[in-house]
Amino acid sequence: MLALVASADGVLEADAAHRAQRPIVFMQGGIHAGESDGKDAGLQVLREMLDGTTAKGALAAVTFVFVPVLNVDGHERYGRWNRPNQVGPEEMGWRTTAQNFNLNRDYVKADAPEMQAVLRLMTQWDPILFADLHVTDGAQFEHDVAYNVAPTHAGDPDLRRSASALRDELLQRMRDAGSLPLDFYPSFARDDDPASGFAVGVGPKRFGTEYWGARNRIGVLVETHSWKDYPTRVRITRNSVIAMMEMAARDGRKWLQAAKTADENSARAGGTSVALSYENTARVRTLEFRGYEYTREPSPISGALLTRYNPKKPQIWRIPLFDEVQPKATVTAPRGGYIVPAAYAQIVAEKLALHGVEFRKLTSASAAVDAEVFRAAKVTYSPATFEGHTILALEGQWARERRDVPTGSLFVPIAQARSVMLMTLLEPKDPDALVSWGFFNTAFERKEYMEAYVAEDVAKEMLKNDAALRQEFAKRLSEDPEFARSPAARLEFFYRRHSSWDERLNLYPVYRVDAAL
Repeated sequence: MLALVASADGVLEADAAHRAQRPIVFMQGGIHAGESDGKDAGLQVLREMLDGTTAKGALAAVTFVFVPVLNVDGHERYGRWNRPNQVGPEEMGWRTTAQNFNLNRDYVKADAPEMQAVLRLMTQWDPILFADLHVTDGAQFEHDVAYNVAPTHAGDPDLRRSASALRDELLQRMRDAGSLPLDFYPSFARDDDPASGFAVGVGPKRFGTEYWGARNRIGVLVETHSWKDYPTRVRITRNSVIAMMEMAARDGRKWLQAAKTADENSARAGGTSVALSYENTARVRTLEFRGYEYTREPSPISGALLTRYNPKKPQIWRIPLFDEVQPKATVTAPRGGYIVPAAYAQIVAEKLALHGVEFRKLTSASAAVDAEVFRAAKVTYSPATFEGHTILALEGQWARERRDVPTGSLFVPIAQARSVMLMTLLEPKDPDALVSWGFFNTAFERKEYMEAYVAEDVAKEMLKNDAALRQEFAKRLSEDPEFARSPAARLEFFYRRHSSWDERLNLYPVYRVDAAL
């Protein structure tokens, strides 16, 4: 894996760039190595900037960090039909790594060594602008490039204004260069059905652009359209890189100030409401979209309704666009921070460090700490693995308990610039939380049992000595026929109330506290 660093005045080290308050632009190609436009366009622009023939003066104001190919494994697994939905080049790389990881789903969980390396590099350089260069699949239409910019629909207000201004100017520059750009990812609401329209969204932080936006920096996803030929796509990517470099040279210091304000606001997140995920509202407008004439007919091969396009006949599609988002899951941030018990400290510490989140290891134990804990009322596992993980969904709420905190546990303060990323990792209702990715699955596995013959005697004794329990049991039998028919459920009724029951079962192994320990 190679990272190229370019500057006109010798500012080629991260620390030196930070001391000089110099904007840093980080771009990468080949995270999906079959999408090689970014590699070729980025190297072309870098060569031209060093020659002084394009984006003149940009390298005097900005340090440029460029990773031509992030997925080296996939780049070397090249072949003619690795991307059958893409027009050229003649041969291209593969989407995933040798371990079959899709790196653009790995930004939060950070399983792959490639992702761990690039996260360390990004934390070291802390670029104000991150651009991820891709090629999109999908329907045939006239539009030739799409941009997703974060944060624009969610996040810190000052930084959103800067990112939105960058997006709007980038779109205009590309129109002036002859492109037909979009400001959303053009994926149909219903697969293969243009009439279903599109939605503007805020994706989870597993994607690089949303991830970097959540770290209070600007992220740009560049998606040239796979149905355009390779020279056209490389030219469009080249134009995109030049435009972003010129804007960064002019506005980069203003972006840095907006990011600084966002960091300061994030450090005051304690006690405030924070959105973890987003969804579209019902608001919709009609979009005039430059597509092609098409038909939808049953396929004699698959039997499905098949869309066929005629690229010789442009057509304006008047289709719905869902263009408003609202929070789907919100949580009030803890006033102090999070406690990770010692048993889970190692894996969590590794992830926190990769994401630049501050934490410290506790050198002494604390008894009966007043904390919020999350006990899962329902645990749902994904029926199949995703990116090598059994995905976990928890239902439940935070509630007050007294918990012992052993030596070696972690305290993670909420008062830090990376508070959004911290909550992404540790709030159980975030779709990219470590618990959602299955890192804590053992906490929700039952490991101890009471044999039926023992439970019968235990239940008999408990009923004999507890009048309230007798009344509760009788009421459950009369009101819940399914419970009454199940011997196992009836015995577990007593086991759950016995001192031998594992009180840690379904206890999420992260606590929230109001003050530092």
